[in-house]
Amino acid sequence: MSTHEAEYRSRGTWNELKGKMKMAYADLTDDDLTYDEGQEDKWIGKLQQKLGKTEHELKTWLNSL
Repeated sequence: MSTHEAEYRSRGTWNELKGKMKMAYADLTDDDLTYDEGQEDKWIGKLQQKLGKTEHELKTWLNSL
């Protein structure tokens, strides 16, 4: 679990965050938003491919949610 995901889960907002991500990008699936512990780079890479964004753009966007 990424630091950000752990933070969101501890605040009880992970499901809310996933909902915001799906609202912003309707083509994201539950599979796209499933994070495997210790696989943050792989998860970010999957999102990069799906959304056509850079790693920096994605991390900035995720932090803004």
